[in-house]
Amino acid sequence: MKSSTETSINNSLSLSQEKEISFSVQGMTCASCVRNVERAIKKIDGVKYVSVNLATEKAIVIANDKVTIEDIEKAVESIGYKVSREMPTVNLIEKRFKEAKKDLMVSLIVTIPLMIIMIIHMSGIHIPHMTFIELFCGGIVIFYPGRKTLKSAWIALSHLHTNMDTLVTIGALSSWMTTILLIFGLNVQSFGSISAMLITLNLLGKYIESKMKYNASKDIQALLALRVEKANVLMDGEIIELPVETIKIGDIIVMRTGEKVPLDGIIVEGKATIDESMVTGEPLPVYKTVGEYVISGTIVESGVIKVEVSRVGEDLFINQMIKLIEEAQSSKVPIQAFADRITIYFIPIVFSMAVLSSILWFINYEAFQPFLLKVSNILPWVLVDAGPFSTALFTFVATLVIACPCALGLATPMALLSASSSAAKRGLIIKNGESVQMAKNIDVVLFDKTGTITEGHPSVVWHNLDNQILQVVAKIEENSTHPLANAIIKYVKDELKTDMISDLKLDEIEEKAGLGIYARYKKDLYFIGKPKKSEKYIDFMKRGETVVEVLVNDELRGYIRIADKIRSGAIDTINKLKNMNIKPVIVTGDNEITAKAVAEKVGVDEFWANVSPSEKVNIVRKYQIEGKKVCMIGDGINDAAALKSSEIGIAIGTGTDLAIESADIIIIQGEISKIIDAIEISKITFQKIKQNLFWAFFYNVIMIPLAMMGLMHPVLSEIAMFLSSINVILNSSTIEKKLKVKEG
Repeated sequence: MKSSTETSINNSLSLSQEKEISFSVQGMTCASCVRNVERAIKKIDGVKYVSVNLATEKAIVIANDKVTIEDIEKAVESIGYKVSREMPTVNLIEKRFKEAKKDLMVSLIVTIPLMIIMIIHMSGIHIPHMTFIELFCGGIVIFYPGRKTLKSAWIALSHLHTNMDTLVTIGALSSWMTTILLIFGLNVQSFGSISAMLITLNLLGKYIESKMKYNASKDIQALLALRVEKANVLMDGEIIELPVETIKIGDIIVMRTGEKVPLDGIIVEGKATIDESMVTGEPLPVYKTVGEYVISGTIVESGVIKVEVSRVGEDLFINQMIKLIEEAQSSKVPIQAFADRITIYFIPIVFSMAVLSSILWFINYEAFQPFLLKVSNILPWVLVDAGPFSTALFTFVATLVIACPCALGLATPMALLSASSSAAKRGLIIKNGESVQMAKNIDVVLFDKTGTITEGHPSVVWHNLDNQILQVVAKIEENSTHPLANAIIKYVKDELKTDMISDLKLDEIEEKAGLGIYARYKKDLYFIGKPKKSEKYIDFMKRGETVVEVLVNDELRGYIRIADKIRSGAIDTINKLKNMNIKPVIVTGDNEITAKAVAEKVGVDEFWANVSPSEKVNIVRKYQIEGKKVCMIGDGINDAAALKSSEIGIAIGTGTDLAIESADIIIIQGEISKIIDAIEISKITFQKIKQNLFWAFFYNVIMIPLAMMGLMHPVLSEIAMFLSSINVILNSSTIEKKLKVKEG
């Protein structure tokens, strides 16, 4: 359960004295590396939170003002890794992908012929100087394409810790050393070819991992492509093209058909059809006119609009979206802590087991040899009469090779990376890994009404006024401060296709709070406002509509019905939640009649009306006390405390900044149906993580004892280790495919 309102306020005050530091960590190869980096940073006085992601190499630190990036660099470098103040860019990720590909190709060019020669030699056809061929080819692979693996292992060992490359390096060098020992006359079996295989398969795993990172980075690259470098600015009646970084809030920019929206803002003139698919994931263009919000990166399909800039620089929606996706890919899920605790002890234990098995085989070779003779009838690769030293080396190398924990290290980060990418494609930003694990357990979804269930933009649904009176009404409403006035003005301008109301002259304008507005047009006194006898409109009110009467000289001339339209997809979303055994509830500050009307329209059985922001928190707590996991979805300042208090807070991306900051998940463009996507992504991702961890652990539990018993050839051990890692990567990459199947 999250904090209460009071705690949230206190936390906000404390957070104001803290800062978030983002950077990348270079040189990590496994979960053990991540654990060592996090542990080193946590030792810095003033650090509150650390999250390092292996898959993206990105890290986030929350600390007090006294902690500097220099302190973090010093701590990380003290254990052999490097801090970069620049996040890995698409170009850098692409460069590393190409380097990984090059190293793999060189390794394969040497290793594949070596494997062919080795198989021919083992089949009984003698290959001259086979030992020297193994020595030469193994040395090339280890010290050229495998040089980064050696460097990583050395950095770890020289700073008194281990990582995945430690096992790979020890295994490869041990295999290669058997060839040298044989050349110097010792009676051992040569595993020189295995050293090349070990490095090559390790490089193949790194290549696939780097390719997946590169593919995931393309989602960020697609967002970066939405940025516009220049904009047409209206200055003193002239249109001037200026770089976007020079444009200020309040400036007016002009966009025509086919142009991208360069900055976020409000339309002040014109109307247009806008393609928002790259941002929202919705394929159909959206019609927008005066008073509506446009976001950077979208495309004007048709029309001309003038927009008053409301956000620039890092505050731009696109830039915030990129930042949030990067942070999401750098976060963790709680289940990862379990894997991290295992891997920190795993490598030293495995190395000790490899040493122990080799010692036992060396000392007790004659006693154990009958066992090998029996097993060799089933497993032809088992060494039967290689002698104590060669058999000890055999088990030592096989145990080290098979135990590389790269699958454990990749199990969670790869799944989370794939999940955040799939979410972004569907117009969702998952801000933290915890919400990925939690969303699947939601029992109750609390919906704010205005701006969440409804569009938040009241509009005229019916009237019985003639056009002349309607224009006068619109002119009078231009002088009103009531929020419903804009609905009437917009309706008249859109439906009557006229701006003639600007020519009308009014006198004696007076607005009375809670009642309505008076004005004189020519000789007639108009009143637009609250009905004197509202009971005769009770049927409309039960539908969630508001009625505005129009009187001329105290004579009723007609009335206007105004309603806040239900969001498209709201009814379908409610039905889907019910089918998933999730209880939908409306929580609103509106009156009971309106709340009931909206609840009935969308099929919600339970609602809370006349609710204050603090009471929303109490409602969240009520369900939590009942043992329910609560999701709150809203868009306003009044929803912020409830968003924080619930297990999962979901904000509408078109809502207030405070609501967005308080949320765990953001629906980019107001389609509440996306909550179903969020829950499905959570279920599938967590399922994939559990599958990854199960197979990684199961593989090690079965294979390590077999290797210690001398039943796993180092070649088979390496293939098994590699397949385990590939299984994790491929399994994680199926999240998008499984989502499409469910959607289809």
